[in-house]
Amino acid sequence: MKLQDAGLRCTRQRIELGRLLFAKGDRHFTADLLHEEAKLNQIPVSLATIYNTLQLFMTVGLVRRLATGGQKTWFDTNVSEHHHLVLEDESRIIDIPAGYLTVHQLPPIPEDTEIDRIDVVVQLKRRQS
Repeated sequence: MKLQDAGLRCTRQRIELGRLLFAKGDRHFTADLLHEEAKLNQIPVSLATIYNTLQLFMTVGLVRRLATGGQKTWFDTNVSEHHHLVLEDESRIIDIPAGYLTVHQLPPIPEDTEIDRIDVVVQLKRRQS
């Protein structure tokens, strides 16, 4: 299981949240959406526990936080290199497949650092008719 492979202790709540997150393939979600889904599935877990579990899952590389620039904090179970289209008003995020965006020039970075990853977020809105 993903939790054991990541070196995590498999508590009941982590297992249940892991099932919700990983059983149906890659997905985007907020802590609030995951909390609602847990309640619907009769998983007794507090929102604080969800945040703590997501922080732990991020630390071991099971999920990543997305820098969407919106009001909500989004997470992704797909931790591979890829970018996103964001429709904040619809609470929807769409993966941009690898190879569609390239970065040709980067700004200078401090000498004692290296680039870990580049996240491109394309903000979308519905056209006004």
